[in-house]
Amino acid sequence: MEISLIEAQAMIDRARAHAEQIGVPMNIAVVDGGGHLIAFARMDQAIRGSIDIALTKAKTSILFNGPSENLWEFCKPGGPAPATEHTNGGLIPYAGGVPVTDEHGALTGAIGVSGGMPAQDGEVASAALSNQG
Repeated sequence: MEISLIEAQAMIDRARAHAEQIGVPMNIAVVDGGGHLIAFARMDQAIRGSIDIALTKAKTSILFNGPSENLWEFCKPGGPAPATEHTNGGLIPYAGGVPVTDEHGALTGAIGVSGGMPAQDGEVASAALSNQG
């Protein structure tokens, strides 16, 4: 089952609320299971250069079935697959992309967040998935 627009918007609302709480304006992208955009928000004062990063983090999460930062272990210098981040049209191996699964564990989409430091982006993306239901 795909993420609905209502669910995507609810994720964005939770992400925005958390970003406001920590005082960091963010770009927030929600994609479906194919990595196609469902919903997007750029908070006031969010860095424009992070728009594409948010979307790419979500796509990275979809393509590698997990949080975007997991890719770093493979593509880092000395890792088993250096430069993997240059495949698939470009990937972002930093925190901020989190997969969305259904009640059966099937991958249905992802959220990508960018605008702060990677740890802040990851925190906001995780907050977007909290309190679902």
